[in-house]
Amino acid sequence: MWQRMRIRDSNLPNEEEWSKFFNPARTLELMGVSHRIKDTADFGCGYGTFTIPAAQVIGGKIYALDIEPGMVKTVKLKAKMFNLDNVVAIRRDFVSRGSGLKNSSIDFVFLFNILHAEDPVGLLKEAYRILKPGGKAGIIHWKYDETIRDGPSMDIRPRPEQCRHWAEVAGFYFVKQLNLEPYHYAIVMRK
Repeated sequence: MWQRMRIRDSNLPNEEEWSKFFNPARTLELMGVSHRIKDTADFGCGYGTFTIPAAQVIGGKIYALDIEPGMVKTVKLKAKMFNLDNVVAIRRDFVSRGSGLKNSSIDFVFLFNILHAEDPVGLLKEAYRILKPGGKAGIIHWKYDETIRDGPSMDIRPRPEQCRHWAEVAGFYFVKQLNLEPYHYAIVMRK
């Protein structure tokens, strides 16, 4: 029997509060997620904040992975509500067991508000493994800014340069960094 691994607690608020922090469709557009992207993976899909808008624009499937059964159920219900047959919501401990997706099978991986994990390089290496050559990893995290009271505690918030370094250690190349005012930043890396 495998042991469930959780990401360090980031105090995820309820869905209504969480949705106030993002403009998912615009963020995905800025990161280059469009109909040209085929298959994607969302590591730690949560409420489906980005899964559902991505499913509405990509040309293939989106694999929404989360360890929490309630989150997986929520994503499945939303996919059904929006008549999206390209959402594959999977309950999986991808931190300790990997994503279960095939090598070089994915065009874009989302690592959104998740690199405060104990082993961020390990997560990025798993993203790298499943990405096709030229595929991209999108990283979003809370700004390292003490004036932003929302979000995880400062002691687990990675700085953009840390995320970029971890991604480079995992084999990625830098594409761009975005300022997602007022709470987040985004980084796009390429395999």
